[in-house]
Amino acid sequence: MGETWKVGRLAEATGLSVRTLHHYDQIGLLTPSARTASGHRLYTEVDVARLHAIITLRDLKVPLPTIATLLGGEPDVLSLLEGHRRRIDDEIAVLRELRGHLAVLTETVRAQGPSASALLASIGEVVAARRAFDDYFTPAQRASLADRQEAGQAAAAQWPALIARVRAEMSDGTSPRDPRVQALAREWSQLLESFHGKDPAMRAALYRMHTENSAQIAARGGPDQEMIDYIAAAMHPDD
Repeated sequence: MGETWKVGRLAEATGLSVRTLHHYDQIGLLTPSARTASGHRLYTEVDVARLHAIITLRDLKVPLPTIATLLGGEPDVLSLLEGHRRRIDDEIAVLRELRGHLAVLTETVRAQGPSASALLASIGEVVAARRAFDDYFTPAQRASLADRQEAGQAAAAQWPALIARVRAEMSDGTSPRDPRVQALAREWSQLLESFHGKDPAMRAALYRMHTENSAQIAARGGPDQEMIDYIAAAMHPDD
């Protein structure tokens, strides 16, 4: 049989609790191959090797029922692993999205000071923005945005100045055909591309979100519909 381990010794060697090892036995994930004369569990070298595999898979966040299937040598092992990888990818996308929200809150506190009212207002805006994203963008699109998060934040920082310059030209009555306005329109288009990545579906979702929430966006300092029309005329002067 080779070397054997009692449950207490095995727990100490692996950093697991005795209770955890008992649980693994109860659910059939790791049943000791032997018993002492008095009925106490004895784990063999084969059992210990299986336990190390269980620990490795558990550290990869694989659920215990899936671990049991994997170690049982079921024929769909590959699909189980791929399914778990997809779940991890989804979790990563969510974490990246949350990180972006925290970055927004951090910048707000840095700019406005750590007042409770400012923080609560910012949290409200973040929650509203997240709900809007959930309504208009698919999980795959939100994951794509999370992957481009740094570029998106850099672009977002440029919007206030660009909007102010466009508004100044509008106030001066400058024609959309004017080279200055058309240069601003090109900047506008480039910033939009940093968001939608030239994806037609993403671009359509973005425009739909703005159209259906134009008043709220304008109230927060974003472009109103008049400005959107002005820039559109500069982008397509021959229409």
